[in-house]
Amino acid sequence: MVDPSDLDAALASVLPPGSLHAVGGRVRDEVRAEIDGVAYPAKDLDYVVVGIELDDLVARLRGIGRADVVGASFAVVKATIGETTVDVALPRRERSTGVGHRDFVVEWGADVPLVDDLARRDFRMNMLARALPGGTLVDPYGGVADIRARRVDLLRAEAFVEDPLRMLRACQFAARFAFTVTEATFAQMRAAAPLVASVSAERVRDELAKFLEAAVVPSHGFELMREGGLLAIVLPEVAAGLDVPQNQYHAYDVYRHNLATLDATAPGDLVLRLSALLHDVAKPQTRTVDAAGAHFYGHENLGADVTSTLLERLRFPSEVVRDVAALVKHHMYVADPALEAKALRRFVRRVGVDALERQFALRAADIVGSGLPKRDDANERFEARVFAIVAERPPLGVRDLAIGGADAIVALVTAGRLPSGSRGGPEVGQALSAALEWVTDEPGRNDREQLLPFLGDVVRGFSRGGP
Repeated sequence: MVDPSDLDAALASVLPPGSLHAVGGRVRDEVRAEIDGVAYPAKDLDYVVVGIELDDLVARLRGIGRADVVGASFAVVKATIGETTVDVALPRRERSTGVGHRDFVVEWGADVPLVDDLARRDFRMNMLARALPGGTLVDPYGGVADIRARRVDLLRAEAFVEDPLRMLRACQFAARFAFTVTEATFAQMRAAAPLVASVSAERVRDELAKFLEAAVVPSHGFELMREGGLLAIVLPEVAAGLDVPQNQYHAYDVYRHNLATLDATAPGDLVLRLSALLHDVAKPQTRTVDAAGAHFYGHENLGADVTSTLLERLRFPSEVVRDVAALVKHHMYVADPALEAKALRRFVRRVGVDALERQFALRAADIVGSGLPKRDDANERFEARVFAIVAERPPLGVRDLAIGGADAIVALVTAGRLPSGSRGGPEVGQALSAALEWVTDEPGRNDREQLLPFLGDVVRGFSRGGP
């Protein structure tokens, strides 16, 4: 990763003394690092340059690299120095003339003071700048005091109305940094909460992903969203679990169980954390009660569908949607360490070798999230047996078979199911799937001398009214 000090020096070398300032999350995190005694990685390398005009700024930046004006309305320049691109902007002030971050009157230029640029930002802790190269901190609005007090606080009451995304950002920062949202800020959130419906799905997704990936206790962010009136609008499927009672195997309602399961996962894996949050998302719809108590039959299957719909609505990448939905779908597997080897092989085929670690991590978190003492070590013994099966490298897919599509086509042509010269059809896959099932029962059958006769029997079965 590029050293920020190298960029600082390069920019300062071509700009007037006293004009260059680092701003944004980088400065906030530098202050956090000083207070917490922890090194935080440098991100969001943004700069503001005061006292010069845009044309002059661009000309100077082109002396050390490439400079392209990408926000003429806001005087933002993309400066590429070596292989690193950063935002270098002139200070600006904004005046809202509408609701929802849509209508603003923007003024920018050499005559706009830095303090006005800082004031337009979301929270006091982000209204910081550092003069470069000297390093003097510019803190006109008490940002350092807020960081030291571990709080998220607005400067202006109307900030949430101007940009409703800021409400989600407040929850995100509080969760990631273990900060507290001030009462005044929380009151403004409750008042402006309905406006969060106007925020684009992509912006919502990005804020959720930030604290899901990074927060040690991500439930803190969701509880703030719930108490602030945001959760039922942004994630109604998750909010629906509130006060839905479970059974003797759970100490919490559905909502709090999902959050406890989420908190039991480690930071860094967005797919795992989304699956923990959503693994029981369909329990409210599937709840039935009889003399034995509450049941949630099929909630894992409906949950996979609900999960896919939710994540697609929020524009998560297709591979994330696929992987999370699969974890939700399979999370109710029976962890019986006494299962036959062929049953374990079918389990591995169903879940997928690459998903096993996450599937088992979800189960472990689910147990912690129950709020009850762990009963036994059956899950661990089951997992050990599964990994032993994987280590044997059995055939787990049709590509692992000692025969292939060409062999199936020959058998189908011989049986009169396909015309001579055919290049295949649905029955090719059906025949190979049948062969895989046969081999799954006994991996030693995976050789051509055994599989070709079996394939012939399978396709002759087709001609007698099979698939």
